[in-house]
Amino acid sequence: MVGQPVREAARSAAEPFRLDLYREGDFVGQSNLVQCVGASMQMMLNMMRARDDRSAAYQLELQNLARKWSPRSFRSGDANGQVRPRRGASSRGWAFGLTKLGYGPYRVTSASTLEDAVAWAALAMRRTGRPVGLLVWQGAHAWVMSGFEATADPLVAGAEITHVRVLDPLYPRTSSTWGTSPAPDTRLSLKQLAADFVPWRPGRSNGMSGRYVIVMPFPDARPLPGSGHALD
Repeated sequence: MVGQPVREAARSAAEPFRLDLYREGDFVGQSNLVQCVGASMQMMLNMMRARDDRSAAYQLELQNLARKWSPRSFRSGDANGQVRPRRGASSRGWAFGLTKLGYGPYRVTSASTLEDAVAWAALAMRRTGRPVGLLVWQGAHAWVMSGFEATADPLVAGAEITHVRVLDPLYPRTSSTWGTSPAPDTRLSLKQLAADFVPWRPGRSNGMSGRYVIVMPFPDARPLPGSGHALD
């Protein structure tokens, strides 16, 4: 399935363009409150494979793979900046895990604006036919970008992304801070997306601090022009 033509797209580059990789059955909820990366990887793999695997056992396997490539601790965002053990998996583990499984290369990339991050994500999806990971809630949670709508084919200069489609592995749960999780493959305007897709942990010394972070597929080992790589 990797690299196959997109399933749904407008035919003319000059016309509004739509792509949606999601199929019924691709969604998987996270088995517990710390496995958002494992569940997101599982959903992304379901979109890239001919047959879905929605089992809790496979989700745990993916979570452990991502944790293997994740830093074991992180510095908290409080005034003391304490070093705490990591309970979940990092964006780096997410990207490395998908790549190790043969569905990459995936890399962690950050943009200074939401619009740039979404534009890069859409272009990557258009080029590769693969989904993109979004670091939401200041980097505390993982979503999957399963599709988008644009004023034109993203391969054409000047195309603007107007809407995205997302998968939240926390669904149907509700966050006390961020509210109700969207249903699978929900269509969001960029204004709606901005309520959850916010800059990564402002005020940190990490190069991703204050930026919009995505886990993005590349057609080959070369980065997109103008994109920076920052690994959590």
